[in-house]
Amino acid sequence: MDFARIIEFSGNHPILILAFVGTLGLLVASELSRRLSGMKSVGPVEAIQLSNREDAVFLDIRDEGEYHAGHIPDAIHIPLKQLAERTEELKKHKERPVIAYCRSGSRSTQVGRILKKQGVENVYNLGGGIMAWQNANLPVSKK
Repeated sequence: MDFARIIEFSGNHPILILAFVGTLGLLVASELSRRLSGMKSVGPVEAIQLSNREDAVFLDIRDEGEYHAGHIPDAIHIPLKQLAERTEELKKHKERPVIAYCRSGSRSTQVGRILKKQGVENVYNLGGGIMAWQNANLPVSKK
């Protein structure tokens, strides 16, 4: 495909080109955010392995309503809006891996920077969030 045909296609299909550029931009922004957070992403199976092998702590950063609708059993609940003020609650777990999660895994990418400033180094993001956890048929508590 030569350059002239690409220009012609772009002129004939501006909405497709805008959708492509927008999608590409969102992917790049998401990847940059993940890399800047300093967090590794783990799936549900890896999260369970971390929990079993290294006694990882699950950190639910969703709001109250989301948390009460269903959360990972024994997860610590600190809404993202309150995390900077409540990091002291996690200090006793700073030697253990912390696996942060939200609904889909996007909000929880912000947790790495906040916790690393407080000396919590071993922070992971549950990729896909609670939705991935539930899709893997893993237990959810409503207590």
